[in-house]
Amino acid sequence: MIKHLHHIDQSLTLWVNSLGTPFVDSLMTMVTGKEIWFPLYILVLYMLIRRLGWKKALLVLVSVILTIVACDQTSNLVKAEVERLRPCFNTRMLHGGLNILEGRGNFFGFFSAHAANHFGFATCSLIGFRNDKEHSYKAYGIFVLLWAALVSISRVFVGKHYLGDIIVGTGVGCAYGILFGLAAAFLIRKLLKD
Repeated sequence: MIKHLHHIDQSLTLWVNSLGTPFVDSLMTMVTGKEIWFPLYILVLYMLIRRLGWKKALLVLVSVILTIVACDQTSNLVKAEVERLRPCFNTRMLHGGLNILEGRGNFFGFFSAHAANHFGFATCSLIGFRNDKEHSYKAYGIFVLLWAALVSISRVFVGKHYLGDIIVGTGVGCAYGILFGLAAAFLIRKLLKD
């Protein structure tokens, strides 16, 4: 059963990876990089402070940091335990025409820390903004979740992850984001009553 699922995952990954064009490939290579997103993080921090005040924003910031640390460390532990080779190291994937757009990195890729970190950030920051009852953050929610999805799927386009790695990473990131986001909201209600 697991072997059958892995073959389905390989086939779906090759299909998604094959959708690249020169424009899409350059976009995905840019999107997958970490440095390009620093302005977004600074803007989110600025808006948190502006909308929530520095005390609430600090609690939300701590919850986001804890989310990312938990996602990253859990991914590292699972990668070391599961030892599933990245598609860029798998002979079947390479013979199947896998397009590799950046360096191959370390050997193991299950599950995607990129997907977990970005969906964790998206979920936790969205819950954090909802501590401001005066504004609707629906547009932010749509934007940040689409952004996390774009970054996550870019990992398949560059040849670093299977689609299954992304799906599991998304679930882990959302779970940690909800956990730490709700913990921060609870502390804000209990400690920082207006």
